[in-house]
Amino acid sequence: MRLRQHGLSIAFGLIFALALIGQSVAGLFEYNERQLSHGSSPVTWIEFVTSSDFVVDVAENWQSEYLQFALFILATIWLVQKGSPESKKPGDEGLGTDEEQLVLEHAREDSPKWAKVRGWRHTLFSNSLLLVMGAIFLLSWLAQSISGMTVFNEEQLEHGQEVITWGEYLISADFWNRTLQNWQSEFLAVGSMIALSIYLRQRGSSESKPVGAPHHTSSLESE
Repeated sequence: MRLRQHGLSIAFGLIFALALIGQSVAGLFEYNERQLSHGSSPVTWIEFVTSSDFVVDVAENWQSEYLQFALFILATIWLVQKGSPESKKPGDEGLGTDEEQLVLEHAREDSPKWAKVRGWRHTLFSNSLLLVMGAIFLLSWLAQSISGMTVFNEEQLEHGQEVITWGEYLISADFWNRTLQNWQSEFLAVGSMIALSIYLRQRGSSESKPVGAPHHTSSLESE
């Protein structure tokens, strides 16, 4: 019964693990094919998954995903989209009242402890989701920049060209090409979800309005 109550997290955790393992295996074969074509020795799976070639590909995707969610969390505080279940109702913009947020004197008996107290703990807990998402984005972006620089410099040496510093790589076309090709796809996906969910439905999904709900209402208004 407990597993069923956490089915969504468990299912996506398993899918993530399988996809990451699959990426590492496919990437290993591709990497070793390049190694052999260049007259170099193939590497083991452990050597590949700890290499900059693997890390940069993983970090590229992670940073763009967490940027997407961090921006979406921040934007939905102040911006609304009429009719979208991904948005609050027009007029409900902002941080909400203490009563609406069930904090301080309005907290319930089973509310989290830090929702009941004042001061830095309350402020930190009130913004913890955005802070953690933003921190993972920044750390992933940092990992991408360092591993990307390493891969870039390895290619430079192979062609007899000079290596560059981390600062130079941060303003290079290679870094921003890797970054922006992921960002644009994430922003497109979020924007599409917001707009399409106004007029389209998926029965049974919490990400959709009820099938019979009017287009102009949000899922909250239709309850």
